[in-house]
Amino acid sequence: MDVKHTATQIIKYVGGKKNIRHFEYYATRLLFTLKDNSLINIAKLEALDRVIGVEKSDQCQIIIGNGSLSIYDELLCQLSDLSDHQQDMDGQDKHWGADLLDFVMSIFQPLLPAVASGSILKAALLLSAMLGLTNTSNATYQLLYIVAGAPLYLLPILVAITTANKLKVNQIVAVSLVGALLLPELTTMLSEGARFMGVGIENVPYASQVLPAILAVLLYAEVEQFLIRVSPKPLRTFFAPMMSLLFIVPFTLLVLGPFGYNMGSVLSAGIFWLYGHIGWLAVAILAALLPFMVVAGMHKAIVPYASATLTKTGSELLYLPASLAHNISEAGASFAVALKTKDPHLKSTALFAGISALFGFTEPALYGVTIFNKRVLYGVMTSSFIGGGIAGFFTVKAFTLLSPGIANIRMFINRGHAMNFTWALVALAASFVISFIMVLVIYKEDKISEAVKRAQASETTLTSPLVGKVIALSDVTDKIFSSSMVNKGIAIIPENGDLLAPIDGVISILFPTQNALVLTTEDGAEILCHIGVDTVQLSGSYFSSDVKQGDQVKQGQRLIHFDLEKMKQDGHDTTVICLLTNLEDYEVEPHNISRKVVTSQAVLTLMPNEQ
Repeated sequence: MDVKHTATQIIKYVGGKKNIRHFEYYATRLLFTLKDNSLINIAKLEALDRVIGVEKSDQCQIIIGNGSLSIYDELLCQLSDLSDHQQDMDGQDKHWGADLLDFVMSIFQPLLPAVASGSILKAALLLSAMLGLTNTSNATYQLLYIVAGAPLYLLPILVAITTANKLKVNQIVAVSLVGALLLPELTTMLSEGARFMGVGIENVPYASQVLPAILAVLLYAEVEQFLIRVSPKPLRTFFAPMMSLLFIVPFTLLVLGPFGYNMGSVLSAGIFWLYGHIGWLAVAILAALLPFMVVAGMHKAIVPYASATLTKTGSELLYLPASLAHNISEAGASFAVALKTKDPHLKSTALFAGISALFGFTEPALYGVTIFNKRVLYGVMTSSFIGGGIAGFFTVKAFTLLSPGIANIRMFINRGHAMNFTWALVALAASFVISFIMVLVIYKEDKISEAVKRAQASETTLTSPLVGKVIALSDVTDKIFSSSMVNKGIAIIPENGDLLAPIDGVISILFPTQNALVLTTEDGAEILCHIGVDTVQLSGSYFSSDVKQGDQVKQGQRLIHFDLEKMKQDGHDTTVICLLTNLEDYEVEPHNISRKVVTSQAVLTLMPNEQ
């Protein structure tokens, strides 16, 4: 694949550099945020080699398949000056809603692996405790539970990294600014009533909060360029970061942090007011609003109320019952998406997000499934409202401050309230079933996912035919292989003498000297496996074939045995070449170059050329 040419053509057909505001790489696709979507030439884009499909909505999404990362790298090179074009706004700028969606996706999508891993580990620990496999007082359990909470506790720092990456500012400085908010010494000072230049600082719990971190990095992005311009050149390396720390951290503590946190407090006050006037219906409204509140970290403002209420009265019947409805609704929606989607990446994400939400940890579901798909969001909000309404109407009470889920469902058990647990289970079941069915019905697979499926279905992956180190064909000593066949295969320095079938197929050619063969796949790809360099002149001395021409073979089946040690002793080059011979029909993407591989690892991906 001519990666450079493809990248150049993509830039041209999305309207040129000046039309590109931002672009991202995600799984098998390239996502462009453009100034004017009318400049996209979909027909020309879809006609490009390796472009599987194009979807134009708020973003221009271009399906490339497994080769998307190499094209993305080339785009990064060609669009290295994109920031100059991003400043060149005109009257055709996108709607603010599309810009906001692009900004939110850029911040939260990269967080998913870390957040999901911690949440799944927590869920696994809770499940083991629920099944009696471990004790929560066990030191190992407690240590692992603390470790599992690290991604969420450090969420402000993770958000600082992704926001800085989106805004193209120094990530290390951004992390330093936001990391200062989590310092144990500062946390202690805030709890004791810290002051800055005589002004009192509000005690805001910054751990797990995202809004203060985003606001701090947004401010830093504005300040950085100014500081760089006014900094004396000899001092520029440290002057701008130093002044940023000096100005932005105190300003965040005094203004941005309390603002972000108090937005949740204001919303919470509104919920409390509603609860005082309309009672149980407020539980339903809160449950429906929790997807937005949890994403922004604003739900943290309600936790002190829940804690104080539990301490004072022994029970809580607003926030925790609403959280039960929301958490389980996220689980039902995620499982529905996992069942319905044809995108394997989204399927695995949704499955693990559903498991996590079932145990009360909704961040993977929110960041990976819900907030980027309005149909899923509508399903979650509707089922949360109904489940919360049931919990509110029957005055379901929580008696322990835990994250509601199946592992902690006992938090709704109390001897003096026999039906409380029953109605909690009814709210749980209603939330899950309604969410699952509703999302299963209304969720619509994007065309983009269908294109991914077609792309992946048409690709063929070859595993390594033997154990050894993979090298590029250009590094092979044979001039024929190292010149005309470059990028159409790989070579392996073997560590054993058994050549295995890299894929299912038929032995279409077996050389009389038994040092090479051609394997033809069901799709018609012709794979040449050649043992050693200039070994045809050995007349089969070192080789013993286990198959004959015309045999049907399975991946991993031994094809040829060769005496590796004897060949080395006699001074022969033992490099094994594995390449495609019908070059006009396929493109080839090598894997694991310069790495040691075993026979289960992929070394080549073959992608049919469109005719």
